Amino acid sequence: MMKKKYFGTDGIRGKVGASLITPEFALKLGWAAGRVLAKTGSQKVLIGKDPRISGYMLEAALQAGITAAGLRPVLMGPMPTPAVAYLTRTFRASAGIVISASHNPYDDNGIKFFSNEGVKLSEEMELEIEAEIDKELKCVESNELGKASRIDDAAGRYIEFCKSTFPSKYNLTGLKVVVDCANGATYHIAPLVINELGAKVIAMGVEPNGVNINLNCGATSMQAISERVVQEKADFGIAFDGDGDRVMMVDHTGYILDGDELLYIIARDKLRAGRLKGGVVGTTMSNLGLEQALKTLGIPFERSDVGDRHVMELMNKNGWCLGAENSGHVISSEHLPTGDGIVSGLQVISAMQASRMTLKELRQGMKKYPQILINVRFNNEIDPLSDEDVLAECRAIEELLADKGRVLLRKSGTEPVFRVMVEADADEDVVRSYAQSIADKVKV
Repeated sequence: MMKKKYFGTDGIRGKVGASLITPEFALKLGWAAGRVLAKTGSQKVLIGKDPRISGYMLEAALQAGITAAGLRPVLMGPMPTPAVAYLTRTFRASAGIVISASHNPYDDNGIKFFSNEGVKLSEEMELEIEAEIDKELKCVESNELGKASRIDDAAGRYIEFCKSTFPSKYNLTGLKVVVDCANGATYHIAPLVINELGAKVIAMGVEPNGVNINLNCGATSMQAISERVVQEKADFGIAFDGDGDRVMMVDHTGYILDGDELLYIIARDKLRAGRLKGGVVGTTMSNLGLEQALKTLGIPFERSDVGDRHVMELMNKNGWCLGAENSGHVISSEHLPTGDGIVSGLQVISAMQASRMTLKELRQGMKKYPQILINVRFNNEIDPLSDEDVLAECRAIEELLADKGRVLLRKSGTEPVFRVMVEADADEDVVRSYAQSIADKVKV
């Protein structure tokens, strides 16, 4: 397959006003995507976004490009990524577009697409769009121009969908729950979902102003919600990232549960209920403790490359229904073929209800190995994966670890960052020193 010029591992992402995240490029992208999508579907293209300030600019540019290609953009305003995937299917749209940089800071943004089936576009279709981008923009005739519209009840529709995934025999009456929305796309949805299921909700990160998304809050910055759960004597806490496809949770003691632990809890509950189809997919970053815990339960486990696209591909290949990344992307294909933070959180809560156990009790079956991840910005002129100093240090650490741990090196697909991960059945400070010794060899 040809190498892609614009699309990365999760759409197109970068610094606002630089490289591709400009109104000019968004206009051309909307037109190019419209040209490709015009060949199939209903001619409707749903557009959702997170609350970062640049979303208004990119939304307007995409809207202009799509209408110039003769398609009809349907605007939904701030909306979680999985909500766009779900509504794209329910509205029988040709595609859905999300304007978001997910967990990145406010001055980044991105544009990603969902097909009419609510899944990420295939790489073949992304290449088709790229080919159109490089052509001269030519507007359709005036009588063929698309016309924009807006869905006013999009949030309400998605709230009802989320609640429908929670068993009707359970409710959250009597529970106190802290919900952190990262000042992102779930700010007007997640607290309502939890509240309407019966819980008393203490909301955090629900005052987006365009520049505070993911700022010391949400699933990528868990200290605040951990402290708040303990302070409020809450039963548990649940946190989302900026676009709502990641979830992390906190038990009543303030302990933070990542995607591996949530995946374990959901998998064990599905196994108990007879609803686990086959095994479970993790990634190269999944903790060895997860693999061992699932093995104890007799649940098959396989690793994909990092990225929810790769998790879903392996799930489909194996015919399995459950997979996740340790960052909190959890995919349960019986509900939606993409990661959904709210729905995944509800599955964990359902497991609590079914077992009559606390979150702390549910996580006891899995022992995490110390895992240290160090991100290093590197010199683009040198590939760390082929640098002999980096590789030699990596080999030395692997010899020390023997069969008691592992080393993983990879480059980010969205930014010039090299990720060094070391995991071992050893003291955390020792594991950290191993990771740092490799990171120190990267040319910055």
